[in-house]
Amino acid sequence: MTPHEDRAMWRNRFILMNLARIAGTVVVLVGLLVWQGDLAREGGWPLVGIPMVAVGLVASFGAPRALARKWRTPPVE
Repeated sequence: MTPHEDRAMWRNRFILMNLARIAGTVVVLVGLLVWQGDLAREGGWPLVGIPMVAVGLVASFGAPRALARKWRTPPVE
């Protein structure tokens, strides 16, 4: 692997980890809007919003850790 390819690989991994965090945060914010706001229906919809918030939090914190574990050298089982 050339130094340019190595830098590109690490840059892409960094971008992917940050996109995972951003996507989780967006899901949390949309879940809060569904839960508390009038986005889905008037008065909020907690049965849909609360699970969305939970899934977004897990994705926001868990996805970067899972990606880092996947890319670790040497691989961890």
